[in-house]
Amino acid sequence: MSAPDRPLRDMGGLFGADPKPAADHASGHRQRLRDRFLAGGAEAMPDYELLELILFRAIPRKDVKPLAKALLAEFGDFNAVISAPRPRLERFPGLGAAAAAELKIVEAAAHRLARVRVLRKPALSSWSALMDYCRATMAHDAVERFHLLFLDRKNVLIADEMQARGTVDAVMVYPREVAKRALELNASAVIMAHNHPSGDPTPSRADVEMTRKVKAALAAVGVVLHDHVVIGKDSEASLHALGLL
Repeated sequence: MSAPDRPLRDMGGLFGADPKPAADHASGHRQRLRDRFLAGGAEAMPDYELLELILFRAIPRKDVKPLAKALLAEFGDFNAVISAPRPRLERFPGLGAAAAAELKIVEAAAHRLARVRVLRKPALSSWSALMDYCRATMAHDAVERFHLLFLDRKNVLIADEMQARGTVDAVMVYPREVAKRALELNASAVIMAHNHPSGDPTPSRADVEMTRKVKAALAAVGVVLHDHVVIGKDSEASLHALGLL
Protein backbone atom coordinates (compact mmCIF):
# COMPACT_ATOMS: atom_id res chain seq x y z
CA MET A 1 0.00 0.00 0.00
CA SER A 2 1.42 3.39 -0.93
CA ALA A 3 1.97 6.07 1.67
CA PRO A 4 -1.01 8.23 0.58
CA ASP A 5 -3.29 5.20 0.91
CA ARG A 6 -2.05 4.34 4.40
CA PRO A 7 -4.92 4.51 6.97
CA LEU A 8 -4.94 7.71 9.04
CA ARG A 9 -4.58 5.79 12.28
CA ASP A 10 -1.16 4.60 11.09
CA MET A 11 0.13 8.14 10.75
CA GLY A 12 0.35 8.78 14.48
CA GLY A 13 4.14 8.67 14.26
CA LEU A 14 4.09 11.82 12.18
CA PHE A 15 2.26 13.87 14.79
CA GLY A 16 3.07 12.18 18.09
CA ALA A 17 1.05 9.66 20.10
CA ASP A 18 -2.62 9.03 19.44
CA PRO A 19 -4.91 11.36 21.41
CA LYS A 20 -5.86 10.05 24.85
CA PRO A 21 -9.46 9.00 25.38
CA ALA A 22 -11.66 11.68 26.97
CA ALA A 23 -11.92 9.67 30.20
CA ASP A 24 -8.11 9.57 30.52
CA HIS A 25 -7.88 13.32 29.93
CA ALA A 26 -10.52 14.01 32.58
CA SER A 27 -8.75 11.71 35.04
CA GLY A 28 -5.45 13.50 34.48
CA HIS A 29 -7.08 16.91 34.95
CA ARG A 30 -8.67 15.81 38.20
CA GLN A 31 -5.41 14.47 39.58
CA ARG A 32 -3.59 17.67 38.63
CA LEU A 33 -6.18 19.74 40.49
CA ARG A 34 -5.91 17.50 43.55
CA ASP A 35 -2.12 17.79 43.49
CA ARG A 36 -2.31 21.58 43.27
CA PHE A 37 -4.74 21.67 46.17
CA LEU A 38 -2.51 19.46 48.33
CA ALA A 39 0.56 21.51 47.46
CA GLY A 40 -0.85 25.02 47.82
CA GLY A 41 -4.20 24.75 49.55
CA ALA A 42 -7.41 26.49 48.57
CA GLU A 43 -5.66 29.87 48.41
CA ALA A 44 -3.82 28.70 45.29
CA MET A 45 -7.04 27.93 43.43
CA PRO A 46 -9.78 30.09 41.92
CA ASP A 47 -13.35 29.47 43.05
CA TYR A 48 -14.30 27.40 40.00
CA GLU A 49 -11.46 24.93 40.59
CA LEU A 50 -12.43 24.49 44.23
CA LEU A 51 -15.97 23.75 43.10
CA GLU A 52 -14.60 21.25 40.59
CA LEU A 53 -12.88 19.35 43.41
CA ILE A 54 -16.20 19.05 45.25
CA LEU A 55 -18.15 18.05 42.15
CA PHE A 56 -15.64 15.32 41.26
CA ARG A 57 -17.08 13.08 43.99
CA ALA A 58 -20.65 13.18 42.72
CA ILE A 59 -20.05 13.48 38.96
CA PRO A 60 -17.42 10.92 37.87
CA ARG A 61 -15.74 10.77 34.46
CA LYS A 62 -17.05 14.11 33.21
CA ASP A 63 -15.55 17.56 32.71
CA VAL A 64 -17.25 19.62 35.44
CA LYS A 65 -15.39 22.87 34.77
CA PRO A 66 -18.26 24.32 32.66
CA LEU A 67 -20.72 23.41 35.41
CA ALA A 68 -18.57 25.00 38.11
CA LYS A 69 -18.30 28.22 36.11
CA ALA A 70 -22.04 28.21 35.41
CA LEU A 71 -22.78 27.89 39.14
CA LEU A 72 -20.54 30.87 39.90
CA ALA A 73 -22.18 32.91 37.15
CA GLU A 74 -25.60 32.12 38.62
CA PHE A 75 -24.91 32.57 42.34
CA GLY A 76 -21.94 34.96 42.46
CA ASP A 77 -19.13 33.33 44.46
CA PHE A 78 -18.08 30.09 46.15
CA ASN A 79 -19.83 30.86 49.44
CA ALA A 80 -23.07 31.75 47.67
CA VAL A 81 -23.00 28.49 45.72
CA ILE A 82 -22.61 26.18 48.72
CA SER A 83 -25.09 28.29 50.73
CA ALA A 84 -27.80 28.20 48.07
CA PRO A 85 -31.01 26.32 49.01
CA ARG A 86 -30.73 22.61 48.25
CA PRO A 87 -33.90 22.46 46.08
CA ARG A 88 -32.57 25.28 43.92
CA LEU A 89 -29.23 23.52 43.52
CA GLU A 90 -30.92 20.23 42.63
CA ARG A 91 -32.84 21.98 39.83
CA PHE A 92 -29.71 23.59 38.40
CA PRO A 93 -28.99 22.15 34.92
CA GLY A 94 -26.38 19.41 35.07
CA LEU A 95 -26.09 19.30 38.86
CA GLY A 96 -28.64 16.90 40.34
CA ALA A 97 -29.38 15.66 43.85
CA ALA A 98 -26.07 13.88 44.53
CA ALA A 99 -23.88 16.86 43.60
CA ALA A 100 -26.18 19.25 45.47
CA ALA A 101 -25.78 17.05 48.55
CA GLU A 102 -21.97 17.25 48.24
CA LEU A 103 -22.16 21.06 48.21
CA LYS A 104 -24.41 21.12 51.28
CA ILE A 105 -22.06 18.74 53.12
CA VAL A 106 -19.22 21.20 52.52
CA GLU A 107 -21.41 24.03 53.82
CA ALA A 108 -22.30 22.06 56.97
CA ALA A 109 -18.64 21.23 57.58
CA ALA A 110 -17.67 24.91 57.22
CA HIS A 111 -20.36 25.92 59.71
CA ARG A 112 -19.28 23.22 62.16
CA LEU A 113 -15.65 24.34 61.98
CA ALA A 114 -16.57 28.00 62.46
CA ARG A 115 -18.75 27.07 65.43
CA VAL A 116 -15.99 25.10 67.13
CA ARG A 117 -13.72 28.14 66.90
CA VAL A 118 -16.08 30.33 68.93
CA LEU A 119 -18.06 28.01 71.23
CA ARG A 120 -16.71 27.93 74.79
CA LYS A 121 -14.45 30.87 73.96
CA PRO A 122 -14.61 34.44 75.37
CA ALA A 123 -16.94 36.15 72.90
CA LEU A 124 -15.97 39.78 73.40
CA SER A 125 -12.23 39.19 73.14
CA SER A 126 -12.72 36.93 70.08
CA TRP A 127 -15.04 39.33 68.29
CA SER A 128 -13.56 38.91 64.80
CA ALA A 129 -13.88 35.12 65.01
CA LEU A 130 -17.46 35.51 66.24
CA MET A 131 -18.30 37.75 63.28
CA ASP A 132 -16.66 35.28 60.90
CA TYR A 133 -18.92 32.60 62.34
CA CYS A 134 -22.05 34.75 61.99
CA ARG A 135 -21.22 35.60 58.39
CA ALA A 136 -20.54 31.95 57.57
CA THR A 137 -23.88 30.81 58.97
CA MET A 138 -26.14 33.70 57.91
CA ALA A 139 -24.71 36.01 55.26
CA HIS A 140 -25.95 34.05 52.25
CA ASP A 141 -29.31 32.90 53.56
CA ALA A 142 -32.23 33.83 51.33
CA VAL A 143 -34.48 34.68 54.31
CA GLU A 144 -33.89 36.46 57.61
CA ARG A 145 -32.62 34.33 60.50
CA PHE A 146 -32.53 35.53 64.08
CA HIS A 147 -29.85 34.04 66.33
CA LEU A 148 -29.23 34.37 70.07
CA LEU A 149 -25.69 34.00 71.37
CA PHE A 150 -25.77 33.25 75.09
CA LEU A 151 -22.82 34.13 77.33
CA ASP A 152 -21.95 33.18 80.89
CA ARG A 153 -20.77 35.59 83.59
CA LYS A 154 -17.24 35.53 82.08
CA ASN A 155 -18.66 36.34 78.62
CA VAL A 156 -17.83 32.86 77.34
CA LEU A 157 -20.16 31.73 74.56
CA ILE A 158 -22.20 28.85 75.94
CA ALA A 159 -24.81 28.47 73.18
CA ASP A 160 -25.87 29.73 69.79
CA GLU A 161 -29.51 29.15 68.93
CA MET A 162 -31.66 30.21 66.01
CA GLN A 163 -34.78 31.59 67.63
CA ALA A 164 -36.69 32.39 64.46
CA ARG A 165 -36.61 32.15 60.67
CA GLY A 166 -38.59 34.69 58.68
CA THR A 167 -39.04 36.01 55.17
CA VAL A 168 -36.80 37.93 52.79
CA ASP A 169 -37.27 41.15 54.76
CA ALA A 170 -38.70 40.33 58.19
CA VAL A 171 -38.44 37.97 61.14
CA MET A 172 -40.63 37.78 64.24
CA VAL A 173 -38.86 38.10 67.60
CA TYR A 174 -40.57 37.77 70.98
CA PRO A 175 -38.71 39.57 73.81
CA ARG A 176 -40.30 37.43 76.55
CA GLU A 177 -39.13 34.24 74.82
CA VAL A 178 -35.59 35.63 74.57
CA ALA A 179 -35.57 36.40 78.29
CA LYS A 180 -37.08 33.02 79.12
CA ARG A 181 -34.45 31.14 77.16
CA ALA A 182 -31.63 33.16 78.75
CA LEU A 183 -32.87 32.13 82.19
CA GLU A 184 -33.17 28.48 81.14
CA LEU A 185 -29.51 28.49 80.06
CA ASN A 186 -28.42 30.47 83.15
CA ALA A 187 -26.91 33.05 80.80
CA SER A 188 -25.61 36.35 82.12
CA ALA A 189 -25.52 38.15 78.77
CA VAL A 190 -26.81 37.87 75.22
CA ILE A 191 -25.67 38.97 71.78
CA MET A 192 -28.37 39.07 69.11
CA ALA A 193 -27.60 38.55 65.43
CA HIS A 194 -29.70 38.45 62.31
CA ASN A 195 -29.05 38.73 58.58
CA HIS A 196 -30.35 41.01 55.85
CA PRO A 197 -30.77 38.94 52.66
CA SER A 198 -30.56 42.16 50.65
CA GLY A 199 -26.87 42.26 51.59
CA ASP A 200 -27.09 45.71 53.21
CA PRO A 201 -26.45 45.44 56.97
CA THR A 202 -27.86 48.88 57.79
CA PRO A 203 -30.26 48.43 60.75
CA SER A 204 -33.88 49.27 59.99
CA ARG A 205 -36.16 51.22 62.31
CA ALA A 206 -37.88 47.93 63.15
CA ASP A 207 -34.50 46.40 64.05
CA VAL A 208 -33.78 49.25 66.48
CA GLU A 209 -37.22 49.13 68.10
CA MET A 210 -37.10 45.36 68.51
CA THR A 211 -33.61 45.56 70.02
CA ARG A 212 -34.72 48.03 72.66
CA LYS A 213 -37.70 45.86 73.61
CA VAL A 214 -35.48 42.79 73.97
CA LYS A 215 -32.96 44.79 76.00
CA ALA A 216 -35.73 45.86 78.40
CA ALA A 217 -37.06 42.29 78.72
CA LEU A 218 -33.57 40.95 79.49
CA ALA A 219 -32.80 43.74 81.96
CA ALA A 220 -35.96 42.83 83.87
CA VAL A 221 -34.47 39.39 84.63
CA GLY A 222 -30.91 40.61 85.23
CA VAL A 223 -29.42 39.67 81.86
CA VAL A 224 -27.29 42.11 79.83
CA LEU A 225 -27.74 42.65 76.10
CA HIS A 226 -24.21 43.31 74.81
CA ASP A 227 -25.05 43.93 71.17
CA HIS A 228 -27.29 43.28 68.21
CA VAL A 229 -25.36 42.63 65.01
CA VAL A 230 -26.92 42.80 61.55
CA ILE A 231 -25.11 40.58 59.03
CA GLY A 232 -24.83 41.64 55.40
CA LYS A 233 -23.17 39.93 52.44
CA ASP A 234 -19.72 41.42 52.98
CA SER A 235 -19.89 43.26 56.30
CA GLU A 236 -21.92 43.66 59.47
CA ALA A 237 -23.38 46.51 61.52
CA SER A 238 -23.24 46.67 65.31
CA LEU A 239 -26.10 48.57 66.96
CA HIS A 240 -23.86 49.07 69.98
CA ALA A 241 -21.12 50.67 67.88
CA LEU A 242 -23.70 52.82 66.11
CA GLY A 243 -25.09 54.10 69.42
CA LEU A 244 -28.49 52.56 68.74
CA LEU A 245 -28.60 50.02 71.57
